[in-house]
Amino acid sequence: MRVLIVDDETLARDELKSLIAEESDIEIVGECANAIEGIAAINRLSPEIMFLDIHMPQVTGLEMLRMIDPERMPRVVFLTAYEEYAVRAFEENAFDYLLKPIQEERLQKTLARLRKTTSDQREKLLDVAPPLRHIPCTGLNRIRLMKLEEVEAIFSKPGGIYVLGNDGHEHFTELTLRTLEERTRLIRCHRQYMVNPEHIKDIALGENGVANILTLGGRSIPVSRRFLGPLKEQLGIL
Repeated sequence: MRVLIVDDETLARDELKSLIAEESDIEIVGECANAIEGIAAINRLSPEIMFLDIHMPQVTGLEMLRMIDPERMPRVVFLTAYEEYAVRAFEENAFDYLLKPIQEERLQKTLARLRKTTSDQREKLLDVAPPLRHIPCTGLNRIRLMKLEEVEAIFSKPGGIYVLGNDGHEHFTELTLRTLEERTRLIRCHRQYMVNPEHIKDIALGENGVANILTLGGRSIPVSRRFLGPLKEQLGIL
């Protein structure tokens, strides 16, 4: 079983690693100190199981679930020092949860359950997860949580996914276009672009069914033939 540990406390990560170090069928493929690192690790390492701390700064474990690509969602075991979070963990359809400090006997029960079942909890997790209100963007030694109303558009390029903000800058995010399409009100207008409908100034219709969106910030966003019809439908344009 390929395991990822996401916890902002170094001692807590070390404790969990030491408890499962002797398990011959478990491979710890990575450890992360925050949710943003965790999303990047999931995209890169494809873990089957994630031990996830609920109470983390900036982006909590529960909020992180809404940011994971639904096709890459691992089984989630929540970690928490607060028993009241256990109820919320099960409301989020966690596979299991562990209270800190982790007791070895309790951990063994969780591992036994993980070995016995291959149940997929992705649909349940996504069913209860509310829409995203922020998009985490990373820069040099910083994480910025952009409010959706600050976002004009999203686009992909070989270097990754970028958020076009109303500040006139591009911001890198670990979230995928699929996640953003399913968890926000942004609208897909092109294979590589999404647009915030609140920032559309006008749509210039071209030949052969293509178009261009002009945003309130003066940006030109392409609209492909494939997405022009659905875009007009979502905007209520006949």
